[in-house]
Amino acid sequence: MQKLFAFIVAKRHWFLFIGCEIIAFIIIFQHSFYQRNVIISSSNAITGSLLAMSNTIFSYFDLQKTNDELVQRNSLLETEVIRLHEQVNNLTVGKSFFNPVFLKDSVLADSLKKRNLTYRLIPATVASHSVRSRRNYITINKGSNDGIRRDMGVISPQGIVGIITEVSDRFAVAMSLLNVKSTVNCKIRNTHFFGPLSWKGDDVNYAYLEHIPTHAIFHVGDTIVTSGNSDVFPPGILVGMIDSYNKKDDDNFYTLKVRFSTDFQSLHALNVVDNQFQKEQKEIEREARKND
Repeated sequence: MQKLFAFIVAKRHWFLFIGCEIIAFIIIFQHSFYQRNVIISSSNAITGSLLAMSNTIFSYFDLQKTNDELVQRNSLLETEVIRLHEQVNNLTVGKSFFNPVFLKDSVLADSLKKRNLTYRLIPATVASHSVRSRRNYITINKGSNDGIRRDMGVISPQGIVGIITEVSDRFAVAMSLLNVKSTVNCKIRNTHFFGPLSWKGDDVNYAYLEHIPTHAIFHVGDTIVTSGNSDVFPPGILVGMIDSYNKKDDDNFYTLKVRFSTDFQSLHALNVVDNQFQKEQKEIEREARKND
């Protein structure tokens, strides 16, 4: 306490000066309209600047939350696109078997509405990945606790990415399309011509779609999508575009050079494709092979 009093006594002229300044400002503020407006305007400007700065700081810390919300919304939109693809395919196939008048029947309409969606999407983000090896893999931040299983497809907002090969409780590893052991069944969009797509281990931007018959009609720039002839990816997921093509003299098939739509060097937000009937499909195919 003595030290405090000694400090006040030693600095008494400063405290007196500050006190006088405060009294002077109060008198000016109360008795001068112009000075009062100047002070209020200045204080508002300072307060506004401080609030803007604080909002910027808090917005920065909220970026992760905002990004997660965007990933969730993107997954919902991608699921809706897949659902619409399935409905279009069902209606297209249905035209071959049913008279369209039957679609007005309430029982049939209700059964179509209650049909379960085959695919759903599980949002995830990249924990680590490689692009420089001949056998590249991608680690994601979701595992069995989130419903991830082996043989599930992985896609990005730009197109397909790979297939899950290993799963732990909280993480999973996918074999990237940039892996010489990876093969995905793809087709030329709006056609029935399909074949295996594989990467040759050199350029990270290109893969090759093989076994396209010579009577197939296509052009450079046409879109390549998943064929749906597997239990991993739904049909119509973007893969890339035809860059060029060639044919060996003694061969009856084209090989298409396909430029990936996915930029594998900047992967971040992904979706894991959950085919809810994959297990059933695998089991019946396994039983069919036993009878060969």
